[in-house]
Amino acid sequence: MRNRILKLCLLLAVVFTSSDAIYAQAKKPVRKKATRPTTAKSKNTNRNNNSKNTGLTSPAKDTVPVAKVVEADLKIEAPRPSLRNDYAFDRNLVKERTPLAYEHIREDDAAYVQRVWREIDVHEKMNVPFSYKAEGDQGNQRFIMILLNAIKKEEITAFSAVGGDDRFTTPMAFREIAELMVGKPVIRSIPDWANDPDGSKGLMRDTTISAEFNADETVERYWVKEDWVFDKESSRMHVRILGIAPLKTVRNDDGSFRAVTPAFWVYYPDLRPMLARFDVYNGKNFGARMSWEELFESRMFASRIIKSTINNPNDQFIQSYVSDPILRLLEGENVKEKIFNYEQDLWSY
Repeated sequence: MRNRILKLCLLLAVVFTSSDAIYAQAKKPVRKKATRPTTAKSKNTNRNNNSKNTGLTSPAKDTVPVAKVVEADLKIEAPRPSLRNDYAFDRNLVKERTPLAYEHIREDDAAYVQRVWREIDVHEKMNVPFSYKAEGDQGNQRFIMILLNAIKKEEITAFSAVGGDDRFTTPMAFREIAELMVGKPVIRSIPDWANDPDGSKGLMRDTTISAEFNADETVERYWVKEDWVFDKESSRMHVRILGIAPLKTVRNDDGSFRAVTPAFWVYYPDLRPMLARFDVYNGKNFGARMSWEELFESRMFASRIIKSTINNPNDQFIQSYVSDPILRLLEGENVKEKIFNYEQDLWSY
């Protein structure tokens, strides 16, 4: 019995030993995966080191605010139409008027042509409508304000008068006209009383100072450029206005008058449709009002001739060769008489 138990124990020991050997052979060793070192950090480090070594740095951002460009402005208020009828009757005729087309003149029929420049002074009694100061449904009634409003709305085009150019060659923007009339705004430093009431801190702030446009003192005269043409087909003398230029009054430091200079030119044929919609002030009868187009076509204004093409090979103004003001007026009347006599001399009585 003992022998059998010993054999059985030996058999179990042999079985367990062989099973361990087989399991050890079947189990494979686990290999660790090789990890690659990260290069992003090293690349950044190398770049930083290279930039430090070579002295190259990224450009710094500009932290200074850009100065705001301030442009001149005439500050023309928009027209405020009446919400009710401001008259005892309906006034719609002037608003619906359109100017009549000019009679065509053939170039071959223009037997005699002279060009004349005139000056209109708004202070003369006959030229009072040019400085009428009332407000209407279409805005301020001064003639200069009518022109400026039309230019601002881009209804008409203004042309530069720099260098005596009156041939409508260079268009002008409204901001250029505003800068010419009132000058460029000035930025100045003034005490900041809001944050420093007693001025102990010495705080300052920038403010923009711009001159105010005074139509009555800035524009007191106008130039009118026109052609006198004798049409031999109809045997008539025609006058055609070509352009109108408001003159800016230049004053000395003490406010005394210095000179006048043309601000800009407007082409009158382009201006006619707009002028036909504006009334002209009539001090004798407020109801009998004509349009501005009718005023110019009917010659209902007082003026003096300042330049012409008659015996003027040097293209000079009368004041260039006549110094006395009275003699200038007489010279202008002489030009008018020569044009009148040409037409009269064609007739025999």
